[in-house]
Amino acid sequence: MGEEINDNLNNTDIKVSSANNTNVEENGETLEGCVKYYTLEEIRIHNMSSDTWLIIHDKVYDITGFLEEHPGGEEVLLEQGGTDATESFEDVGHSTDAREMLQQYCIGELHMDERKKEKPKDEHVTNSGESSSWTTWLIPAILATVVGIVYRYYIFEHKSS
Repeated sequence: MGEEINDNLNNTDIKVSSANNTNVEENGETLEGCVKYYTLEEIRIHNMSSDTWLIIHDKVYDITGFLEEHPGGEEVLLEQGGTDATESFEDVGHSTDAREMLQQYCIGELHMDERKKEKPKDEHVTNSGESSSWTTWLIPAILATVVGIVYRYYIFEHKSS
C-alpha cells in the first residue's frame, strides 16, 4: 500500500516536470508543444531542387526527398517551392493517401502572424446563386405555357371560321 502511494507521487512528478518543459522561442522556432514556426521569409529561400519547402494549409513541408517520387513530376513541385501551394494542391484533388503521405514531410507551421485570414463566405452570393437556378427553369416554363395557350387559341379560332 505504501508502494502505491510512492508510485502515484512519482507519476505526478513526471507529469508536472514534462508540463513545465515547453520550449518557448521566437522566430522560426518552437512555441507551444514543440511545433516549429517559420516565417514566409524563411520559407521563400527553400525553392531549389536541392532544398524545397512548401506551405499547404499553414503547415510547412520539406518535400526535397519526394521530388523524384511525385507522380506529376518534380517540375510541378519546384514551381511552387518556397510558396503557399494550398490552392494548387487542392485544385489537383489529391487522394487521401497523398494527404496522409504529406504528413511525413511536415517540419512545422507557418508563423501565426503570417497566416492568411480566411474570408467568410458571403451568404448573399450563395442565395443569389440558388435563386438564379430556379429562375433559370421557371421563366422558360411560364413562357412556354403562354405560347402554348396562345397557339391553341389561335388554332381553335381558325378551325371555327
